[in-house]
Amino acid sequence: MTGRQEPYYVDYDADFGLSGLTEAFTLSPAPEDTGAALGLVTAKLDAYDRECPVGTVDHLSADERSILGYDTSHDDWGYSEELREDVRGLVESQLADEAILAVWRVAAGGGWDPAAHGMSARDWLRCIDETCAARPPRKIPGRRPAPSSWWGAWRPAADEVRDDVVAEIAEIAKMRSCGERSAGPLPSPDTLSALEEVAARVDPDLGFRLFLRALKVHSVRIEKARYDRLQALGERFGHPAALIDSGLDIAWPPIDTARRDATWDFGFSHLAGQAHQDWRESREEIRKTVGGDGIGQTPGSAAAVLLEDTLRLLRSALPDAAVTALWAGASNSPGSTDGRDWLRLIADVCRERLREAAPAYTPVVAPARTELADPVLREVRETAPAVADKVVSPHWHPVPAADVMDALEHVVTRIDPDLGFRLFLRVLRTLSVPLTQEQYDRYQAIGERFGYGEYHVSGVDHLIEAG
Repeated sequence: MTGRQEPYYVDYDADFGLSGLTEAFTLSPAPEDTGAALGLVTAKLDAYDRECPVGTVDHLSADERSILGYDTSHDDWGYSEELREDVRGLVESQLADEAILAVWRVAAGGGWDPAAHGMSARDWLRCIDETCAARPPRKIPGRRPAPSSWWGAWRPAADEVRDDVVAEIAEIAKMRSCGERSAGPLPSPDTLSALEEVAARVDPDLGFRLFLRALKVHSVRIEKARYDRLQALGERFGHPAALIDSGLDIAWPPIDTARRDATWDFGFSHLAGQAHQDWRESREEIRKTVGGDGIGQTPGSAAAVLLEDTLRLLRSALPDAAVTALWAGASNSPGSTDGRDWLRLIADVCRERLREAAPAYTPVVAPARTELADPVLREVRETAPAVADKVVSPHWHPVPAADVMDALEHVVTRIDPDLGFRLFLRVLRTLSVPLTQEQYDRYQAIGERFGYGEYHVSGVDHLIEAG
């Protein structure tokens, strides 16, 4: 990447602006005085300065940089500017100073109270602003200044999201008034009211982020339905999932491998899809995949669905050579596997992850969805003649495509049509099988019946031939 026009947080996966600063206060010992508190502000800005979000363009000549628009430029839209925008919004608002102070206190976890040091909330925020303003903008080769017009056009209007943010804060206030219990004490009514004011009268985005900080500071237990709403709100603001997740106490439902809540591929077929030219079949490579639970998934879900797929294959009569062919066809990996030893290694790593993430979970292999075997088998058999003369990984460990298709047919008819169909979609990509629109539409229909996520089957839409 040679340049970036978006605001800092578009490429940043952590909290930012004033809410990001308050997080720094919750993670540090309480400052003894104003100077030490401002030292934390400076430390946060220093941490941003150490970020290297763009690649170097030192290899380009001055003329080339100028033509491309990547001359050395002031970084005048980064963490500092986001922080100043949040601060100015509060300072210039009609909110009472007491409301601003309440919001700061709850978001910062009580670690620094400007009132205890003889400062009003606005005076404290002005000190933050002055600290940012006094800092010279850094110059980085390859960065473009200012936010892009794309972001300004895409960012949701306040009116579109304000009511939804206020409603979420009001729900927590309702929990408090009804005496519902949570993992920690709920914020006070005055604090929740102040957060509502920020969302309604200043900026719904800032109100949303400060509300999240309050939930995290107070360890408020969030049920899955509310968590999903918070993630949906964050997505509308363009925030990464980690900004919502990090530090939030979520009451996850038990792992259920029958629940299809992955947006993309999952299980054994997903592991195969992670293979690349430098990929080697190893414990470390598997560990990276099994630790990658999707947004909104109970921790350990990725390991559980992969373990279920792997156990199905291990307990089947599929010959070792067919296991190797199946993996080669689905992964197109230059490495080689030795049948069931490879499956045992995968199962081992899955169990390790589950012991860490979900120790109470007992792996269960659910009955296969055999009612869908016939439509999946028809698709596999229709494709087999078109790839009969092809070879998988011809330059490394060549495997005849016919062997792969035979293994797929075995999986579909004798093990699990769901797993077989997911692996079939992977094989289509490996062999670059041209598809008609009618075929693709049938695949979509099968995927819907299996309950696949929105983008699962669309992974092969590039294979559709025009005309």
